[in-house]
Amino acid sequence: MAEHEFPPPAPVVVERRAVDEDESRRANGPDWDRYADEYQATHGAFLGDAGFVWGPEGLTEDEAGVLGEVAGRDVLEVGSGAGQCSRWVRSRGGRAVGLDLSHRQLQHSRRLDESTGVVVPSVRATATALPFADASFDVVFCSFGALQFVADLDVALAEAARVLRPGGRLAFSITHPTRWMFLDDPGPEGLTAVSSYWDRTPYVEVDPATGEVAYVEHHRTLGDWVALLHAAGFVITDLLEPRWPEDHDRVWGGWSQLRGRLTPGTAIFAADLRG
Repeated sequence: MAEHEFPPPAPVVVERRAVDEDESRRANGPDWDRYADEYQATHGAFLGDAGFVWGPEGLTEDEAGVLGEVAGRDVLEVGSGAGQCSRWVRSRGGRAVGLDLSHRQLQHSRRLDESTGVVVPSVRATATALPFADASFDVVFCSFGALQFVADLDVALAEAARVLRPGGRLAFSITHPTRWMFLDDPGPEGLTAVSSYWDRTPYVEVDPATGEVAYVEHHRTLGDWVALLHAAGFVITDLLEPRWPEDHDRVWGGWSQLRGRLTPGTAIFAADLRG
């Protein structure tokens, strides 16, 4: 098999149905283990070995400044993957730690530690049970990882609040909630609304050979995110909806220039923990 050539994905059955936290975790950890090599080979150059990209639009933390000053601060990345964003934080003087559910993604993080010389201490764990003491961090962030894959989002946000110091910053990017109305298609078919924005039923892929759930993604409306953040003790300071750059022609799953010129694909929240 040629380098960066991967077998076609196994067939799955797509459903929309309720899935709890245990089932979500059992599905998504192994799914990311299977997908990690392809993901890093396909997107690694775009992300950068020590780069910080908030989403497929290519908005960087250098441009957005969502985290604020990171030098000298304790920073936790939840859903860190290969640690690219944490490595960016460390290169700017922050004490970043990575956390991911996927063992294979953390192996890629170790590979980049060795190739860049910028080491990100990382642990395998879940966003709903952070293995850190109370008030351990100044910043917790998540770039398209973890939060939209957990069923118990209230628990994950409570955990982020617990490990943050008073006044600490939580920042994260997710698929823009309005995108759930459309097919995950970068072409013209992805421009027609086919589902209700208010249908919060999770997206589920089932392995037809075993009947087991193989992938889960959970949908919340913008109002849901606001209410959940408030309930967890956060004050929202910013909500960014990056526009698609005119000269950006990259296709990433359902993200494309065609769609990005008309509708937002990413939402970036910044929120501070109330003192």
